[in-house]
Amino acid sequence: MEANNNMTAERSLEIITTQIAQSRKDVSKDVGLSLYIAGLCTMGTALVIGICTFFTNNSAFYLLYFALPLIIYGFTRYAKRNQPPTPSSLFGTMVAKTWLTFAIFALSFFVFANLFDFLVARTESPDVAVRLMIQPFRTILLLMGMCVTITGYILKSRWLVWCGIIGGIGGFIWETFNVTGTLFAYIAADISNYCGVVQGLIPGIIVALFAFIGLTLPGLMLKRQK
Repeated sequence: MEANNNMTAERSLEIITTQIAQSRKDVSKDVGLSLYIAGLCTMGTALVIGICTFFTNNSAFYLLYFALPLIIYGFTRYAKRNQPPTPSSLFGTMVAKTWLTFAIFALSFFVFANLFDFLVARTESPDVAVRLMIQPFRTILLLMGMCVTITGYILKSRWLVWCGIIGGIGGFIWETFNVTGTLFAYIAADISNYCGVVQGLIPGIIVALFAFIGLTLPGLMLKRQK
């Protein structure tokens, strides 16, 4: 009788373990598709903004980033239109709330930073304004990398963890130390549209690159896993 009870307990534990593993796999594939689409949309938006800013020298195109969440949502809904909904699970809930938190903080910070920069540019001298202005993209890249890394830990995906770390911290360091401006400062006289290149085209390429590392690549790998 005791042996039967042990076998029943072992069988129950095996079933629970299998269900947890299957649940994590289902969520991983669904998250992979979402990250893949989010990465492609971010890359496309960043490149469009960079190209438009390059040709017009008008930084107002950066406001297109406000439309990015809606673009991602629309493409994600379209891509998943024929797929059955992912069963509700602890992993899915944790991942969803992680990215909801990112969306709230990133969008709020982006709005605050742009409003602050707008007011500073009109109330302070140019020298003071340059020192006070907030550069939101480096912090948003860091937040994005953090969320990708947390998602990787939840889903037990090493690739996702490392892509999040490299994409988030790498993007933050790149923007913090103004690597783009430093690299191009030596050839500024040789570039006819220096502002368009440094403030438009190159930032768009950098955002697209780190979006590929932090979103598209890990999303593709999760989506293709068996």
